[in-house]
Amino acid sequence: MREPIQNRYDFVILFDVENGNPNGDPDAGNMPRVDPETGNGIITDVCLKRKIRNYVQDVKEDESGWRIYIKDQVPLNRSDLEAGEALGIGEELAEIQKGKDAKKIVTKLRSNDPDIDLKLRDFMCSEFFDIRTFGAVMTTFVKGALNCGQVRGPVQLGFARSIDPIVPQEVTITRTAITTESDAQNKTTEMGRKYVVPYGLYRAEGFVSANLARRVTGFSEEDLQMLWQAILNMFENDHSAARGKMAVRELIIFKHASELGNAASYKLFDAVTVKKVDGVAVPRKFSDYTVTVSEDLPEGVTCERLS
Repeated sequence: MREPIQNRYDFVILFDVENGNPNGDPDAGNMPRVDPETGNGIITDVCLKRKIRNYVQDVKEDESGWRIYIKDQVPLNRSDLEAGEALGIGEELAEIQKGKDAKKIVTKLRSNDPDIDLKLRDFMCSEFFDIRTFGAVMTTFVKGALNCGQVRGPVQLGFARSIDPIVPQEVTITRTAITTESDAQNKTTEMGRKYVVPYGLYRAEGFVSANLARRVTGFSEEDLQMLWQAILNMFENDHSAARGKMAVRELIIFKHASELGNAASYKLFDAVTVKKVDGVAVPRKFSDYTVTVSEDLPEGVTCERLS
């Protein structure tokens, strides 16, 4: 079993988008998310976690111990059943799936092993990287028959916000590819629209709890290095016409000397300053900004900048 991390971390991610829609809002016609009061762009935490999951899945290719639990169009119960098979109760869980008396079967399982739910949870944490990292809600394990519980992950992300207000542009596009013969005869040209942000530099902040890693999921140093790698590369295999040009520009990591930390997170985040270069009215590239980190950090905290 991997050794859990022993140090708390806080981190800042700086990434930008050029001529793309970084996170469309389905409630607003897929327009880029915007804070209505300030005009700053917003990207949700779940959007960023999805990019991290996708990168790890591409790199590890379902390698044992590095698999991804929350995957597109894959039923969660399919992965849940694997845990039962690994613990030797696959036949019982299969009976439950066939509609047999779940309560009776589970009562028998728990009488034979009172820790069966905890063992299932531990298996899921050891097998799936994203559960070990972000946590998961597994209260519906095998149709509610068994309960892995709600696992609180040691790594959490906040919403990303753009440094400056953004101005989403609605671009009209035409489609020359036609579908039917009648369209060809009528020379029909279909019209469409897409939203883009000409340029935006976004900032996201995150936390890594060594305390939760030790008590709950076993998030290890190896997992931590994979997390940093995934953050730095989370857009590199995710390019699309809709998202435009996106790239992580810098990852600023604050490492605490202890498990519970040596300073409040907000003090460390306040140490990172992002400002427009003098004379730049409308930023259109990363070099239009300067990023500085205060050297006057609290005792017991060190800083590493990755790009």
